[in-house]
Amino acid sequence: MLDSKFIVKNTGLVALALLLTACSAPDEQPQKEFFAALQSLCDNAYAGERVVARPGNDLLNGDEALIVHFRKCSDNQVLAPFHIEQPESGDWDRSRTWIFTQYHDHLSLSHDHREPDGTPASETDYGGVTEDVGTAEQQMFIFSERRGENDETLGWRIEVVPGERYSYGTMADGEWTWRVDFDLTEIVATPPSPWGY
Repeated sequence: MLDSKFIVKNTGLVALALLLTACSAPDEQPQKEFFAALQSLCDNAYAGERVVARPGNDLLNGDEALIVHFRKCSDNQVLAPFHIEQPESGDWDRSRTWIFTQYHDHLSLSHDHREPDGTPASETDYGGVTEDVGTAEQQMFIFSERRGENDETLGWRIEVVPGERYSYGTMADGEWTWRVDFDLTEIVATPPSPWGY
């Protein structure tokens, strides 16, 4: 028969071990589900539109054709070029690629910007990382190098609602400051490669 002191002592050790495991291994399932949702879009292209404008400092006029192409996926990375048609000329800006990377405890978003000849643009490779687990449909990528005018947390807010929409935009304290939505209900023709690829 086991001594009661032995049982109490070892029960305490098991409880401590479980507590330490819980503290050192946060639930990363929402990030894994979010990343899997991105991967499920791979090889497909979708049309989009701007739904939240940024007054006085906007990349778009609002009448451009927009396409995101989930062009390349691996176990830990998704590359999604963002193509913008210029309505006046019909030419396409193929300079931007969004790069999502999955690490063991966080996700990152970086922006690869290229010139038409494929060389890196003067402003490129910037982005942010997740600081919490987020949800399976939404992740916030924090831009730690800068704060807003009123000390807001800045970064990018990305949402994937399977079978409905993919949304990309900037945020301040979690609220959209600019946003484009892409319709996941209809696959469009695959665009040419982005500049530099």
